[in-house]
Amino acid sequence: MTIGTSVKRVEDPRLVRGKGRYVGDIQLPGQCEAVIVRSQHAHANLRAIRTQQAANRPDVLLVLTVNDLPDDLPPIPMRLSPEGSLELALQYPLAKDKVRYVGEPVALIVAKNRYAAEDAAELVEIDYEPLAPVASVDQALSADAGLLHPAVGSNDLFVIHSQKGSVEEKLKESPHVLQEELYVQRHTGVPLETRGLLAVYDPNRTSGKLTVYGTTKVVHFNRQILARLLKQDESQIRCVETDVGGGFGPRGEFYPEDFLIPYAAMQIGRPVRWIEDRLEHLVATNHSRQQKHRVTVGFDEEGRILALRDEIFVDTGAYIRTHGVTVPALTQAMLPGPYDIEALELTTHVVATNKTPTGTYRGPGRFEGTFVRERVMDMIAKTLGRDPLKVREINVIRPEQMPYSNGISALGQEVELDSGDYPRILAHVRRVMNWDGFAARKAEAAASGRLLGMGLAMFVEKSGLGPWEWAEVELLENGEACCKTGLADVGQGVKTMLAQVCSDRLGLPYTKIRVVHGDTAAVPKGNGSFATRGTVMGGTAAWQAADALRSKMLQTAAGLLQIETAQLGLLGESVVMQATGQTLLSFAQLLEECRRQGIRLREEYTFSAAHMTYPYGVHAAEVEVDQDTGRIKINRYYLAYDVGRAINPLLVKGQLVGGMAQGLGGALFEKLYYDETGQLLSGTFMDYLLPSSMEVPDVEVEILEWAPSLLNPLGVKGAGEGGTVAVAPAVANAVCHALQDYGLAITSLPIRPELIRQAIRQGKNRPKGAEVLS
Repeated sequence: MTIGTSVKRVEDPRLVRGKGRYVGDIQLPGQCEAVIVRSQHAHANLRAIRTQQAANRPDVLLVLTVNDLPDDLPPIPMRLSPEGSLELALQYPLAKDKVRYVGEPVALIVAKNRYAAEDAAELVEIDYEPLAPVASVDQALSADAGLLHPAVGSNDLFVIHSQKGSVEEKLKESPHVLQEELYVQRHTGVPLETRGLLAVYDPNRTSGKLTVYGTTKVVHFNRQILARLLKQDESQIRCVETDVGGGFGPRGEFYPEDFLIPYAAMQIGRPVRWIEDRLEHLVATNHSRQQKHRVTVGFDEEGRILALRDEIFVDTGAYIRTHGVTVPALTQAMLPGPYDIEALELTTHVVATNKTPTGTYRGPGRFEGTFVRERVMDMIAKTLGRDPLKVREINVIRPEQMPYSNGISALGQEVELDSGDYPRILAHVRRVMNWDGFAARKAEAAASGRLLGMGLAMFVEKSGLGPWEWAEVELLENGEACCKTGLADVGQGVKTMLAQVCSDRLGLPYTKIRVVHGDTAAVPKGNGSFATRGTVMGGTAAWQAADALRSKMLQTAAGLLQIETAQLGLLGESVVMQATGQTLLSFAQLLEECRRQGIRLREEYTFSAAHMTYPYGVHAAEVEVDQDTGRIKINRYYLAYDVGRAINPLLVKGQLVGGMAQGLGGALFEKLYYDETGQLLSGTFMDYLLPSSMEVPDVEVEILEWAPSLLNPLGVKGAGEGGTVAVAPAVANAVCHALQDYGLAITSLPIRPELIRQAIRQGKNRPKGAEVLS
């Protein structure tokens, strides 16, 4: 049995030998290169675009502006959480009449090589009429702000409101009311490999005339949208997923370039490749995260939350992209987390600004909401002088309340936590971290001038977004099995996971399961990999298909052997007696019999899920703060995560450790800075800081299987984003604990050393007994 075993990844041998095939590795006859001419203004009218000089260059093959595209070309539609009113704020592949952010595509140059295309791009003359930029949410909502999308009628593009109980009444009853404003900065996924794609057009083919190679997590959706924009039948388009140097949410969505490059290939009849440089990635690929929260919370003397109100302002950037309002909706829906809060009122504003459009990044909405909620929990504890862990124990949902609905909907379904034992995991972390004994260690360190702190953060994740996923499993003539899946491989180990699932049902070694994915010519349908859905949706579909194939194999063997099907099993590539393990028939013999009877050993299954699954966990950090520099050193980091059931614990641990590193970037380092004119100031790695192996600590991971999901036969929940979402509050709470004598209250990210130095200076300079305001 391979489920639950930490077997080696089947993906790795090819990759570690340099045999991966990325977009940059593909070379085809006649291949040429494309470059995008992007706006240098955050907000301006387009008066004229002069391209003649560029078009006259000897190696230039094509120049496109919006005037060269079909007049009836629609904008790029939403894929998730679509809202009709937001269709007036969608983006076109090339700017029409106006640019709304620095980096917006204005023209496309295709040349015989990248150098010629870059040189030609410099010759494109664009006559801009600059307009006043809207560079912040506050500015966008001011009375005198210009409208980015006049047809919408407001820069407050969309408002989401949820209410449970009477917050106003409960606040009046509350002995304590805390009000705070918390802020999460704008940052984004920064994979090793930037975006890119290659399009090839062959008009002589009867089907699949257009082939698009690229790192996409949703090949079938992208094919559907491309066909709609090109006015082509889907059968004429083949989308092929290549290897990917990091996904993390921003990769694989349908961007302007995903139309422009195939369109250019069709115009010139040659393969066209485009790969963005790092500045393009930071200025043009989906940003994420930027939110402001105005929180009001009422609580009693024990720390029990009686009411919570949060008004959330999401800086969505200049356009609504394919994710629609997924991030704002998930922020609101998941904000209550693991706590049983009687009265809630949440209002989220989706606000347009002259910045790069936003989308999802690992743990979208939950990274932001978890920071806010878990900082508030520590603020409540500080107000009452109570243990932060005890305050959480008082508020968590009890196992007997499961399944528990928090009364808020997102992505078309109400949040209903399927299973979990939240008090148990808190008690477990208290023991593992020696939480009660830390005060003595902290005091001992303080005596020698060292600042130690410990903090924790609880989280609840969502995983397994439906509505469905497809798989097909077939026993091949060579005795191996082939599993076709609608999932994509963005580095999470999907091939290994599916091979283990199929191995469990078929009695084959997992190394003899071949997984096919990411090619619309080979896989007829699928929803792809996003929202931590791979194992829950794709894994279950594969398990069901393999189970159906197992039944067919056993029934066929039973008929041949004249034995009851219930007496037979599959083990060691053979049909065996269930009771004794005696081999009765090899798979080779079974295949031969099936050939004779005209039976094909192949089954498919579409798994549907009406509700998501909800894994949960705790992050805990012990930190030391340097009083002179403000440097934060993480001495210990512990992560406990209940995933229901781990198909491969090694893969789960890898996901959690990698996710923690990205969460640490958002907590301490990464920020996309804009000035008041809408210019990005952090467009290189000199300015956009990333954690390296020197900054990421050893992460103690404990994978728990206390609460299997009842919503799928495997009992699994997802593990892709839980490593990221609670890093910021765990570290922030630990830093605040270390500096509790200095009055530091962290309310924004990233946590910069200068903030800590300032708090220490103010604390040292204040008169004895004076209060230091945060």
